[in-house]
Amino acid sequence: MLAAAADGFKPQLPEDSPSAAAEFHVLAVDDSYVDRKVIERLLKISSFKVTVVESGTRALQYLGLDGEKQSSIGVDHSAKVNLIMTDYSMPGMTGYELLKKIKESSVFREIPVVIMSSENILTRIDRCLEEGAEEFLLKPVKLSDVERLKEFIMKGEEGKENGDKKSKKRKRSDDYNNNNNLFPSPPFSSLSHPCDPSSSPSALSSKNSILRAEIE
Repeated sequence: MLAAAADGFKPQLPEDSPSAAAEFHVLAVDDSYVDRKVIERLLKISSFKVTVVESGTRALQYLGLDGEKQSSIGVDHSAKVNLIMTDYSMPGMTGYELLKKIKESSVFREIPVVIMSSENILTRIDRCLEEGAEEFLLKPVKLSDVERLKEFIMKGEEGKENGDKKSKKRKRSDDYNNNNNLFPSPPFSSLSHPCDPSSSPSALSSKNSILRAEIE
């Protein structure tokens, strides 16, 4: 009986354990085959689930943001993406342009985006951070850089939850206002107070008689 209970017992793992990190899915974007392999290996060492694509266009296809059907990349497209890492300098669509597309999306804008580059150009870094990037990493990316990704993911999850709460609160407010508009209150001036003697039928009749006498 004790053995059966032990078999059914599943200890809670700390959030920073490898098994907990394995729940997080990172989409890595880089046109360099070698860099893709390096990033993929570092992420797997840190127990992240990884999907790698070779361009910004392929990343948009994977996310379903290209306006077309998702392309077949050989992975489960329904898997939730928790963070996106992208190289800055890529042919076709740059990492900065990909960042803007993601932040313009109502579905994916809360997903943290980390930019990578082998060039330490301050204006480029500032532009990406101002557009909403969580971090700008200089290549070669190190294992210590990858291990910091979890804090960005947790921040993104908190932002999404706060956004959902604000959206629900705004919806409740809109519903309340719409219901009030269905039954508008009459203007205050048209209401007669039941305790006001001047609003009784006899008082109104008396006022009309006085007005007629003044006119005559």
